[in-house]
Amino acid sequence: MLFRNVGIIFRKDREEARAMALRAEAFLARNGCRVTFSPGGEESAPDLIITFGGDGTLLVGARTAITSNCPLLGINLGTVGFLTEAEPEHLDDCLERLVEGAFSEEERSLLAVENRMTGEKYLALNDAVITRAGFARMIRVETWVNGFLQDRFTADGVIVATPTGSTGYSLSAGGPIIEPAMSCMVITPVCAHSLRHSPCVIGFGSEILVRLQPERVQSAELQIDGVNRGLLTSGDEIWITGAQQKIRLIRFEPCDFFGLMRQKLTEWGNEHN
Repeated sequence: MLFRNVGIIFRKDREEARAMALRAEAFLARNGCRVTFSPGGEESAPDLIITFGGDGTLLVGARTAITSNCPLLGINLGTVGFLTEAEPEHLDDCLERLVEGAFSEEERSLLAVENRMTGEKYLALNDAVITRAGFARMIRVETWVNGFLQDRFTADGVIVATPTGSTGYSLSAGGPIIEPAMSCMVITPVCAHSLRHSPCVIGFGSEILVRLQPERVQSAELQIDGVNRGLLTSGDEIWITGAQQKIRLIRFEPCDFFGLMRQKLTEWGNEHN
């Protein structure tokens, strides 16, 4: 067995997810593996994370995988599942292939994010979002790239996404789909109060500064991969660039990215029509 300490994370509101997690635990234990549910704290650092749920559950697992610098495998029990690797009916085959070492690892880029006011730093697999807080009015934002003013606008918020995150919130806000191997980031305004503001794709090594304009009182939230990381106010600055660290996703077959896009986006669209 290549992995000795496996962390399992599952959607606690889905009985199917719980049942599959227990099946996986039993299989891995029979093959000499120590399994921890919801790993963290004082537990031994995992050398693999397996999630049972959708992309949201995988993003929860990604935080532990990034901290432990270990690979991540997602079993899809969600609605879309862009990031997960396998469907639940293939669980037994996936576990067998893990034991046999019959898999590859795909690297995905991360964002390095710093709140300049607090000094807090984060890594993001999908995106960093500065969004208006609660029922507050639209926020006025400046975006700077490598020290040059890129744009200034009034909007519900702004998204900075990785290629991985380009198929998430950024896509819903009108951003482009970016192939995961691309070395870039995308800045996407959210509901900008203008006809001229468009998403902008920039180099992965660029330095982005998002500033809440100080000319008026306003409040916003910083969200990293969908998790609220604190309130922002007038004049606050968020610094974002491409991280040196990568995250590794377990793959059993070569990823047909464009086939996946056609399949998943069609399924999602049909379900909501």
